[in-house]
Amino acid sequence: MTTARDIMTPGAECASAKESVLEAAVKLTELGVGALPICGSDNRLKGVITDRDIVVKVLGAGKDPAATTAGDLAQGEAVTIGADDDVDEIFRTMRTHQVRRLPVIDGHTLVGMVALADVARSLPSPEVGDLLEALSTG
Repeated sequence: MTTARDIMTPGAECASAKESVLEAAVKLTELGVGALPICGSDNRLKGVITDRDIVVKVLGAGKDPAATTAGDLAQGEAVTIGADDDVDEIFRTMRTHQVRRLPVIDGHTLVGMVALADVARSLPSPEVGDLLEALSTG
């Protein structure tokens, strides 16, 4: 059984809920990634900030990225996957929540990120098509 731990990118770096969206954008650029988990001062996951969030919810909405915090973009409970959950559970979670990236947690500790591409590489071809179709409609 292939698990999230097997296919994730380990060592995900967090954006602090208190740091500005501008600082988070710089971190995204430096790391060469499209999403960062948002962690609170208690080191618990608060959400995920994506490059698209920055463009649509901040820049497109006329907000100042230097005055808007990453935490302002965290909405509700973060959608995550357990490190020992199998690929089918990752598939279901991505499909249900219409997300392309999931923080991977072990207990309450962030241990990595799993992206759509990671899942696609580990699924049989027909299931990859189903996942892509599910995430592209909605």
